[in-house]
Amino acid sequence: MNEITDFLNSNIKALRTTDTVADAQDLFAEYPFSHFPVLEDGVYIGCAGAEDVELMDIEKTMDEIRFNFERFFVRDTTIWLDVLEVFAKNETNVVPVLNEENKYIGYYEITDIIKFFDQTPFLKEAGGIVVVEKGVLEYSMSEVAQIVESNNGRLLGLFVSEITNDKVQITVKISLGGLSEIIQTFRRYNYDIITEHQEDAYLNTLKDRSDYLDKYLNI
Repeated sequence: MNEITDFLNSNIKALRTTDTVADAQDLFAEYPFSHFPVLEDGVYIGCAGAEDVELMDIEKTMDEIRFNFERFFVRDTTIWLDVLEVFAKNETNVVPVLNEENKYIGYYEITDIIKFFDQTPFLKEAGGIVVVEKGVLEYSMSEVAQIVESNNGRLLGLFVSEITNDKVQITVKISLGGLSEIIQTFRRYNYDIITEHQEDAYLNTLKDRSDYLDKYLNI
């Protein structure tokens, strides 16, 4: 499996504060970026947004519109889940990357990070997906893992996929086989089963209950 830094990109040079808004508009017209990094004397000072730039006077320099820049970035040591979080929180498809000396070294594109995610065992390995739900104060990741492994299941990955004031949903991927026993054990531990499985005969008798049918994990 590749390292996330294998997807570090520097093919397109960052904008500079001496560039004009027209230069930035040309860049966004040519490439489908939502944002792009801006440097001042080689130092990263923020990201210009495509929508903001579109509304600016084309004769202004990037320095003159710096108050509109967004300051998000990641380090070259940031793990991929945290990188993905920065993409999501900032609603961007480009994230600048700095090293430990705060030097700008390139950027990640969301399409490349998704490719990286595709290589993880969670997506690459064959298995079944189970989404379970329990009270926020009652669930335990270690308990979820114990339930899977006590039924001779092999855990390929799990994460919190949704959370509300009082409920949390956990998405679990398990190696194929024995899902029915695992699901029944989750029930005994008072987890609600959100997904539907062919192996789960009990759940199949409840198809008329809409609360079991309207929640699926789409990958």
